[in-house]
Amino acid sequence: MSFRLSRFVLLGAGLLSGAGLSGCAAIGDSAMSQAFVDPARYELYNCEQLAVERKGLDARLAELDGLMRKAETGVAGSVVSEVAYRNDYINQKALSRLADQTWRDNKCTEPAPPATAPAAGKPRAGRATR
Repeated sequence: MSFRLSRFVLLGAGLLSGAGLSGCAAIGDSAMSQAFVDPARYELYNCEQLAVERKGLDARLAELDGLMRKAETGVAGSVVSEVAYRNDYINQKALSRLADQTWRDNKCTEPAPPATAPAAGKPRAGRATR
């Protein structure tokens, strides 16, 4: 095989692998990503359990997003980002959507923030200060 032909084959292989990676990237934010999660996963969760799960999924998504952004700053970063983190990101995003949908289906509401106690150094209303 001549040098020119082998170079052409390598270029074609590189383009095909790039197209394959871009195809995987497009799945991440589509409805097709839902096909990779069990639709009954959160079926037996109550609202408190869903709240904890949603918070954990949001934290993991933020962590993965940060790792992907950091990886993209290096040499061949977009490839490293796709290979190392994209599948996990797609899975976490699909789980997050499912948890949010279950949250809405169960008509859950965010818990009210706890009432704060008056500060120890401030006098209470209606009391005379000395």
